Amino acid sequence: MALQALQSSGVTFRRILSHFPEELSLAFAYGSGVYRQAGPNSDQKNAMLDFVFTVDDPFAWHSKNLKKNWNHYSFLKVLGPKMITSIQNNYGAGVYYNSLITCDGRLIKYGVISTSILIEDLLNWNHLYVAGRLQKPVKIVTMNEDITLRSALDRNLKSAVTTAFLMLPESFSEEDLFIEIAGLSYSGDFRMLVGEDKTKVLNIVKPNIAHFRELYGSILQENPQVVYKSQQGRLEIDKSPEGQFTQLMTLPKSLQQQINHIMDPPGKNRDVEETLFQVAHDPDCGDVVRLGMKKSVIYSSLKLHKMWTGWLRKTS
Repeated sequence: MALQALQSSGVTFRRILSHFPEELSLAFAYGSGVYRQAGPNSDQKNAMLDFVFTVDDPFAWHSKNLKKNWNHYSFLKVLGPKMITSIQNNYGAGVYYNSLITCDGRLIKYGVISTSILIEDLLNWNHLYVAGRLQKPVKIVTMNEDITLRSALDRNLKSAVTTAFLMLPESFSEEDLFIEIAGLSYSGDFRMLVGEDKTKVLNIVKPNIAHFRELYGSILQENPQVVYKSQQGRLEIDKSPEGQFTQLMTLPKSLQQQINHIMDPPGKNRDVEETLFQVAHDPDCGDVVRLGMKKSVIYSSLKLHKMWTGWLRKTS
């Protein structure tokens, strides 16, 4: 698979991981503290280290972590592991974060997500939060042999590639592709990003082309619909209606549904496959996918806001 486990440079991350309960199906570090970024986040030495810990049993993990690291938690620690797990699973994007923690001499932030919720997000892009993080280069600190999780991680990368293909012209550069992929979890339309968000995407991609290539190279080489000229850094994609239909049919479920909502007139109630067939033959196929991606991200953001608002009302 395309995701590679951290090796020689992982001592710092493994030392930090030793402060936490061991029952992790996946742990990865991400962000400017891990990979160099251009712009204001270029100071790696003093940057906060961001982690995500994936656990099979959040209740058991938080129970142990509260005993080991009570001071990491906010006021919610007094409510106990059951409430923390409920908040993690039912509010937000399925992730519970502890922030501004000093661990082994470094400032860190770590999020905890259940393995089953992560797998759903990787496959269907329900939230595109942790799945979006994993579409960019990350440092895998530890990963178990869960075949379902590994397959979902690989599927998420392939979905990112396919979505970007549909939004790009017939011929494009590696940088074009990686910019599209890196922008997916922001607004779904890189061309419409302005100011801070647009600069952020460029600052992530430009210094890390080699890392993106390592992450996606084998997927691009093995994809029968693309000619990948790796030495020139150029790609050519099948833009025929047949090729686009094949790509559309492999998109994550939430994105397919958003495309269907856009294209299905009131009263028609067509099934998703029929709609995708129509889109594949539409000269504006790429624009439809862009709009579907944008609506998918906006829908997820609104859903998260609504869930958090509901939780705050319950606790006030």
